[in-house]
Amino acid sequence: MEPLPAPARPSAPAEAGVAVRRRPRAAAAGAVLLVGLLAGCGVRLEAPPAAEPVPDAHEVVRRTAVSDALLVADGAEVALEEVPADRKRLVDELTRIVADSRAQAEALGGEYESGLASGEPTGAQSSAWDKADPADVVKALEDAAARSRTAAGTTTDGPLARLVASVGAAQTVSAQRLAALARVDGPDVVVPEVPAPTGSGRAAEEASGSPSPSGSDDGDTAEQEEETRDATVPEGLTAHDLSTLVVSEDATRYALQLRAAIGSGDRRERLLERVAQHAERADGWAAVAGTQATAQDPRRAAYAVPRVADLGDKGLVLDLENDLATDYATLVGTTTAGTRSVLVDLLVDSAVALDDWGATPVPFPGLPEQAGD
Repeated sequence: MEPLPAPARPSAPAEAGVAVRRRPRAAAAGAVLLVGLLAGCGVRLEAPPAAEPVPDAHEVVRRTAVSDALLVADGAEVALEEVPADRKRLVDELTRIVADSRAQAEALGGEYESGLASGEPTGAQSSAWDKADPADVVKALEDAAARSRTAAGTTTDGPLARLVASVGAAQTVSAQRLAALARVDGPDVVVPEVPAPTGSGRAAEEASGSPSPSGSDDGDTAEQEEETRDATVPEGLTAHDLSTLVVSEDATRYALQLRAAIGSGDRRERLLERVAQHAERADGWAAVAGTQATAQDPRRAAYAVPRVADLGDKGLVLDLENDLATDYATLVGTTTAGTRSVLVDLLVDSAVALDDWGATPVPFPGLPEQAGD
């Protein structure tokens, strides 16, 4: 029996295997060479450029308020260049408006900077104020205050609403002060009224569809819509909130009424006018709370009042109105968006009253934490 032949050497398959294993290396080397050639020709494989993020509703409110504040500041600076130096009060007022407006913009977070090229020329915002006079600044303040009022009433960000409402109140005060010094028309400020709870007063008429004596003309539609919006009872007020408002308004009424009783002339009339407003608001909030003329009504027959020698008429009014401004600013930040417009207006009203009685204007009325040293 012949031996079996020795198995053939697998030279060809082995060599083939070596050749297969070497092909990836050759491909990789070729890719490196290709990249090098492309790099030498100036061709780059790059990621798409970063896009500007789209702002949400809160950021739009913030940016708008910042833009308004900076626009006012820039306009006031331009107007200062045209005002004669001998008109010192006007110069001082414009200078204060510049400082307060820039402080407001900073408190709101300042201008947004993404670090991306915007394509807008440098200084585009300031070009709107190549020329300005005090009347232009009054208009800018009036417009900014109106936008702030709307934004504060509608944004769902409570702390932002509180800040924007305060800035809007300050802008209203500044517009009135500057208008008086420049002898131009200032903004109209509506005296707010506490809305009647559903089921009474105008609210009941609107709910039942009964015609209102003052709303028969088609031309009054916009005014009616504004009144309806302002007639909304703020949602989110707690029983404690309402009790505090009733007592605060009634205590203010009581203190001013006592001071008016020992006063005379125009000062007495001014006090009595404010007494009537605070009495009406105390009644209104008690009605909203459902405690008016009940055993749960928190109002008292008398309140502790500072002595005349301690504060005087002006000091008493400023002390009381400042407390109310703080209360209303606080509640703007805790109540429901779309229902708090009357609280925003009451903050503005207190800020205007403070100015009427000689308070030093501040950039953030109702926000004690923003007060300077």
